[in-house]
Amino acid sequence: MKFKVLIAFLLVSVSVLGQTSTRKIAVTIDDLPVVSTRRDLSNRQEITRKLLGHIKRAKIPAIGFVNENMLYDGDKRDEKKIDLLRMWIDDGLELGNHTFSHRSLNQIALADYQADMLKGQTITKELLANKGKDIRYFRHPFLQTGRTMEVKANFDKFLAANGYTIAPISFDNADYIFSRAYDNAFDKSDKLLMQKVGDAYVPYMEAKLDYWERQSVKLFGREIAETLLIHANFINSDYLDDLALMFRKRGYKIVSLEEALKDEAYRLPDTYIGPAGISWLHRWALERGKGYIVPDEPKVPDFVLKASGFESE
Repeated sequence: MKFKVLIAFLLVSVSVLGQTSTRKIAVTIDDLPVVSTRRDLSNRQEITRKLLGHIKRAKIPAIGFVNENMLYDGDKRDEKKIDLLRMWIDDGLELGNHTFSHRSLNQIALADYQADMLKGQTITKELLANKGKDIRYFRHPFLQTGRTMEVKANFDKFLAANGYTIAPISFDNADYIFSRAYDNAFDKSDKLLMQKVGDAYVPYMEAKLDYWERQSVKLFGREIAETLLIHANFINSDYLDDLALMFRKRGYKIVSLEEALKDEAYRLPDTYIGPAGISWLHRWALERGKGYIVPDEPKVPDFVLKASGFESE
């Protein structure tokens, strides 16, 4: 009898430990309403419907980051394009600012970048206000955050004065390369290549996630809450459900960006002023020295890179 009680106690203990060590991941989606080689409205409506369908079924508290230049026909607002954002808001999802025209802070003057940020909130703020909400998060295009500490500090102050929090990412990846390869295969009516690219996508993302988990442990001695960056694109409209399933099989709870950023790791400063748009895990590692970067980061398969038309990641 004592043996049975001991076994029961151990089972409960394992269960409790599993609950307290649940991994967390936030899903953030850039380049709303849609980024695709096919710019027709019907395609964008279909991609949006499918993305939102996956999000709803998988109960993902996603946030989408908007480029408002995609909401115009010339200089005029296009309400049918804006309706794509209304679909996100009607599903109870949050939207953030990704600037108006997706230009890099590393490439233009700070004043121009600030103006582009403000221009990029006009419609999004209006739509959110209609639901009693406000815009809270900003995502740098290309994850390029400035080439000097002075620029970074001044823009950080500007964001704070306008009520924004920077949306960092830990789980960097090249979903955009897979997406372009997928789009190109579709445009060529090459269904076999589409399937091959799709079959490689989730395994690649899982290998990347494993890498970022190990990078996290290298830096912090534990796994921090992951913040994933993907895009509102064709391949994710077909495979986001498989990504969510992979996360849950690895023990992840999919949480809001707000919840993920409660992890104390995200209180660390970002002092990176290099040219690349890189994960905050690598930014923090470089702050400590290159020896803190875990080697052998997974790469996009060669056939996907070739099909995408990109020369490199």
